[in-house]
Amino acid sequence: MPVVWIVSAHCLRSKRAHEAVRVKAFDIGELLLLAALWGASFLFMRVAAPEFGPAPLVAVRFGLAAIVLLPIVAWRGQWAAMLRHWRPITVIGILNSALPFLLYSFAALSITAGLASIFNAASPLFAAVIAWCWIGDRLTPARIAGLAIGFVGVVGLAWEKASFKSGGSGLAIAACLGATLCYGLGANYTKRVLQGVPSIAVAGGSQLAAGLLLFLPAVRWWPADAPSSGAWLAAVLLAVPCTGVAYLLYFRLIDRIGPSNAIAVTFLIPGFAVAWGALFLGEGIEIETSVGCAVILLGTALATGVIGGAKPVAKASS
Repeated sequence: MPVVWIVSAHCLRSKRAHEAVRVKAFDIGELLLLAALWGASFLFMRVAAPEFGPAPLVAVRFGLAAIVLLPIVAWRGQWAAMLRHWRPITVIGILNSALPFLLYSFAALSITAGLASIFNAASPLFAAVIAWCWIGDRLTPARIAGLAIGFVGVVGLAWEKASFKSGGSGLAIAACLGATLCYGLGANYTKRVLQGVPSIAVAGGSQLAAGLLLFLPAVRWWPADAPSSGAWLAAVLLAVPCTGVAYLLYFRLIDRIGPSNAIAVTFLIPGFAVAWGALFLGEGIEIETSVGCAVILLGTALATGVIGGAKPVAKASS
């Protein structure tokens, strides 16, 4: 998931050429595994959200993910750092977890896993624009072209798919775009406020904060009919491997190959999400959706410097 943009702000910034040398076959395997897990999260939301409802599902997700991550926080001796920075970490829990996952769980009620993941892939576009407006990241011509292409792809795909008639997908698509905006805000807030704070402390603390914040809404809207065993299985898989374990995999990749290479997971997630949706839910793969996905990923690759080497340059912030 776009947690990529939050975690990248905490990591060492190696030279791209040096990072390329360090990428091994094992690292590529872990990158593919991470993309498969985050792609599967859209599948599991699609399965579990109709029975749990958005708020209960997200609360279960964060609660179980916190159970996975908090022992790691303690083991690495970062508990004190998490408590010392609890206020900004709570803000990150809202911007990067609670709000976007609620919005994606709502969207999962009416649109396919693959389509939701494609809009999710546009998160770096929102992050780049907010970075330019807020913290002074320089926009090179290549990045500007990438942003323009990416947003054309987003608008075109949304225009093609959105319908605000009863039972339409318009509100679900608006929710996806709202989630990507939250990710962009969260990434830049982290860069300004939480630089130097251990990333695992931010990850564990933000999951805990989001779970606590959603506890009462989850109780209030807990489904009258108990979710089925299949829905519970999807919720557990969403929380443990697709959130808790995926965080740990991503941290390993950041340490081993650097953020510029690890960010490539963003481009792999839609393919896995579409494949899982087609394989397990019988979701069709439409030509228009594939074209929209390609345009969004091309724009995102340019905007983030994956193509063209247009690496973001940020002004120092106090």
